[in-house]
Amino acid sequence: MSTAADPTLAQEFVQFAVEAGVLRFGEFRTKAGRLSPYFFNAGLFDDGAKLGRLAEFYARRLLASGDREFGYDLVFGPAYKGITLASALAVELARRGHNRPYAYNRKEAKDHGEGGTLVGAKVAGRVLIIDDVISAGTSVRESIAMITAAGGRPAGVAIALDRQERATENGRDAPHSAVQFVERQLGLPVVAIATLQDLLGVLQTTADATLRAHAGAVQAYRDQYGV
Repeated sequence: MSTAADPTLAQEFVQFAVEAGVLRFGEFRTKAGRLSPYFFNAGLFDDGAKLGRLAEFYARRLLASGDREFGYDLVFGPAYKGITLASALAVELARRGHNRPYAYNRKEAKDHGEGGTLVGAKVAGRVLIIDDVISAGTSVRESIAMITAAGGRPAGVAIALDRQERATENGRDAPHSAVQFVERQLGLPVVAIATLQDLLGVLQTTADATLRAHAGAVQAYRDQYGV
C-alpha cells in the first residue's frame, strides 16, 4: 500500500489541507454511498498560493523517495484535475533543479491543428501519472491505455491522499482498496503525500480541540471501512 514519505511531511500536508479548507469534517456522502466524517476536495486548491504549496508537497514526496520506488521521465496528468497538477508539479520540479516534460489528455479528440487527445510533450519513456486521489482506479486504467498507445511505459502513480478504505465492486465492499488494486492488479507503485492513518495521527495529537473532536468519528470510519 502507498505510504507517505515521512511523518513530518504527511503531518504538514494534512495541516495545510485543513487550513486551506480542502480537508473538511462533518458528514459527507461518498460515491460508494458511505457516510464519511471527512471530505478531501482537491478542487479547492483554487488559487496560486495554494496550488504552489500543493506542488511543493508533491515534489518533496517524489524527490525524497520516489526515485527509489520508481524512476520517471515524464509527468502525465489525466483530465481534468490531473492537468493542473501535472503542470504545477512540472514547474516546481524545474524550480528544484529536476526539469521534467509533462503531458495531459483532452476528454474529446481535436480534429484540427495537431489533433488527437494528448497535449504537451511527446509521451515516451517512463511515465508518472499524477492525480489527487484514487477512488476506483478507472482514471489510472484509462491513463495506462493512453500512455501505452502513445508508446510510453507507465511507471507509477503519485496522489495527494490515500483514503485507505475498501473499494466497492458491483455495489459491494471489496477486500482491497483502490490503491491496492492499482498496485496489485495493474502492477504500478503508488506514492501518497499522506494517508488516512496520517490524518488520524494529526487529529489525535493536535492541540486544536475543535479538530481533535473529530478523531473518534474518523477512527470509527477507518475501523469499519479501512484496509
